[in-house]
Amino acid sequence: MAFLGTAARRVMACQKPLLPLCHATTRCYSSQSTHTTEKSVPYEKTLKQEDGISGPTKPLPKFADVVVIGGGSLGCQTLYHLCKLGMTNVVLLERDRLTAGTTWHTAGLLWQLRPSDTEVELLAHTRNVISSELEEETGLETGWIQNGGLFIASNKQRLDEYKRLMSLGKAYGIESYVLSPAETKDLYPLMNVKDLYGTLYVPKDGTMDPAGTCTTLSRAATARGATVIENCPVTGIQIKVDDLGIKRLKAVETAHGTIQTPCVVNCAGVWATKLGKMAGVNVPLIAMHHAYVVTERIEGIQNMPNVRDHDASVYLRLQGDALSVGGYEHNPIFWEDVSDRFAFSLFDLDWDVFMQHIDGAVNRVPALEQTGIKSTVCGPESFTADHKPLMGEAPEVRGFFLGCGFNSAGMMLGGGCGKELAHWIIHGRPEKDMYGYDIRRFHHSLTNNNRWIRERSHESYAKNYSVVFPFDEPLASRNMRKDPFHQVLQEQGCVFQERHGWERPGWFNRDGPAPILDYDYYSAYDVPKNNDYKYSEILGKEYTFDFPPHHYVIRDECLTCRNAVAVFDMSYFGKFYLTGPDAKKAADWLFTADVNKAPGSTVYTCMLNKRGGVESDLTISRLEPSPAHLPLTPESNGEAYYLAIGGGVAQHNWSHIQAVLQDQGFCCTLIDHTEDMGMISIQGPKSRELLQEVLDSDLSSDAFPFSTHKIVNAAGHKVRAMRLSFVGEMGWELHIPKESCLPVYHAVMAAGAKYGICNAGYRAIDSLSIEKGYRHWHADLRPDDTPLEAGLAFTCKMKTSIPFLGRKALEAQKAEGLRRRIVCFTVDEKVPMFGLETIFRNGVPVGHLRRSEFGFSIDKTIGYGYIRNPDGGVVSPDFVRSGEFTLERMGVTYKATAHLKSPFDPENKRVKGIYG
Repeated sequence: MAFLGTAARRVMACQKPLLPLCHATTRCYSSQSTHTTEKSVPYEKTLKQEDGISGPTKPLPKFADVVVIGGGSLGCQTLYHLCKLGMTNVVLLERDRLTAGTTWHTAGLLWQLRPSDTEVELLAHTRNVISSELEEETGLETGWIQNGGLFIASNKQRLDEYKRLMSLGKAYGIESYVLSPAETKDLYPLMNVKDLYGTLYVPKDGTMDPAGTCTTLSRAATARGATVIENCPVTGIQIKVDDLGIKRLKAVETAHGTIQTPCVVNCAGVWATKLGKMAGVNVPLIAMHHAYVVTERIEGIQNMPNVRDHDASVYLRLQGDALSVGGYEHNPIFWEDVSDRFAFSLFDLDWDVFMQHIDGAVNRVPALEQTGIKSTVCGPESFTADHKPLMGEAPEVRGFFLGCGFNSAGMMLGGGCGKELAHWIIHGRPEKDMYGYDIRRFHHSLTNNNRWIRERSHESYAKNYSVVFPFDEPLASRNMRKDPFHQVLQEQGCVFQERHGWERPGWFNRDGPAPILDYDYYSAYDVPKNNDYKYSEILGKEYTFDFPPHHYVIRDECLTCRNAVAVFDMSYFGKFYLTGPDAKKAADWLFTADVNKAPGSTVYTCMLNKRGGVESDLTISRLEPSPAHLPLTPESNGEAYYLAIGGGVAQHNWSHIQAVLQDQGFCCTLIDHTEDMGMISIQGPKSRELLQEVLDSDLSSDAFPFSTHKIVNAAGHKVRAMRLSFVGEMGWELHIPKESCLPVYHAVMAAGAKYGICNAGYRAIDSLSIEKGYRHWHADLRPDDTPLEAGLAFTCKMKTSIPFLGRKALEAQKAEGLRRRIVCFTVDEKVPMFGLETIFRNGVPVGHLRRSEFGFSIDKTIGYGYIRNPDGGVVSPDFVRSGEFTLERMGVTYKATAHLKSPFDPENKRVKGIYG
């Protein structure tokens, strides 16, 4: 037996430098006797088979509607929820026994509060399934223990983060309390509170038992008609190509037979990448060692809450009269050669890596200093580039779904994600906004890039317990996609943001260039640290829940746009052409607005799903039939359309359009020219005067009205000019072949000098657009929002008889009345808000902010959120007008004014060029 404190001292005394990135496996101790060699999970029951049974536990059927591969938390939850939604001919294949691989050794913690409204809802469903629903349905206990959760804050910023969670929880009725150090000591007498700033206590958090949960789920599913087959490894996936050239799932192969099926769900965890390769599908995750130790008995620990000490990067899970101690280190061990034989095995614990967690645990609970280590648990876990799961239908193969890459959260997210995945499979879309988990959030150029997967997954792992600040950016795998303006903007001090692999301008630093360097793994694995790293230092100054130090710089960019003229590099936008014999039919069906106006018109529109939820907002420009002059003009003998789409969601849009075209059988071609063109947007009262000196076209409102486009010459280069605005000012976008980008940009800047032109970035766009009431997809506009709820009814051709995807759902909603509605709120006090603040109407929580920024023109904080009627009734304009509203930020309430129209330029004059 080893004592935690003694073990820490011994390891530190013989510490050696960490070995290279891929081979950190040796030990530095003089003998193994200084540490326990016992490797076992702290659960009374596991599903490991000891009798040597071989071969499948049941005969394989010839056909199944869905085959779920992997019998861990996600596989069992998905199977159960498919059955709950009415499917019966569903099969789960597990290569060993249920829970094998990762689930069997997981810590099984469930925390209800996360900095995401969707995740709060997913966790709530998991908790409901595990704590009550399954037991009521089966009469079996799952092993749920509600002992509460305690989040430790050692500094003000951490406590501010917890207060944000507490405020969000009020919108969902989740009980939580901010405690002082003294109150924390009363709750948890064994805790050292001398270095605490405060804690957040959530009484109804708890723990789950892996074997009990998965066994109960499988029994409930089989009672509803499902088939669970263990000891049956998958050896291949059969794909067929249909008459339209579309790859579709055909069958699942095993050594014991083949199951014909149109749908497979990859819930194979660490092994999901191998399973994906069988189908030609990229699964961007990586396997790492993840560990915890189990202590001997601790007097007085019984019934204590589970603890997350994020600043020490450690968690303490109650295990009866003992604790499990684990965490996230900056130097995790990658599992390079994932073994197919690994089922209920554990790795030897690398104490060199793990000991950093012991110091934090002993500091927090000093009794651990003299507590023995009963056993170690070090097993494989799968991690992803943004520490979010991989879900949804793979873009490469129709019918191949992902439910993997859960970053040690597969148990607590399993119920919510299993339900959403089942809905996705049956109805084509999940019920909730799952874009943050959707595999299509990653551009296809990244999902098979090993450097990107490795670096980003490492950083996400290492920063898992870091404070989630509003404007943080990754340091790993940057400069993957750069537009033609990148170098010249960097030289002018551009601080870049990363979106979809692109480097896009965030804001412009006045202290010179801040280039982004190669990733240094936070100096782990003997990788030299990037010293004097200006970009990293700038990000560090952003680590605040107050206004950032460069707040005034963003203000100046915004006000220059409002009062003079600014240029925005928006080159990362997706740029697609839709052509072909059925292009008009496809456009009518895909887009909510009537885009079949005269050639030369540009229309702002949405794309919906069957439930009327917004899958995208974008602009569609109708083109003249013409021969090809790419990239500005595609070849077309009939209808052709140019689609400009927010770059961060381009892959999602591409996949959505392709799926609709395939499902409807439209004979169309979708062409991606994103990489072939740059795009700058020149906006502000002086934009017309400036551009009239650069373009060879009459820019008067009569000759070039709002929402139109044409091919023009800019400084001798052909470009497509569009009169549009994302910031609420008069302005034009120039879509430019990449070889012409820099000459056109330099001409614009030279002509704009006398008008006071400035470069501006997306931080300014965020502020300017929210002032004007323009929506940002996946912020205040998501797949679970309809255009009617979002105030975008004007984008829908409801007054015509033209059918479009989602129209029936909108008609039904319009007839019934809106049960929720987006509302704009302003706060007079100079206080920063970032979204997730709870909205109260007459003292009752009715929603939360989705998005918030400071509006420099109106000199107020602005936020948008969807509100509901607590009585379940219609949310009418009178309901909004008659209420008194407050917003809660970090436990403090602020009086707010509700607006049904944008508080800035509500008559929409400025985009039309009407000033004064």
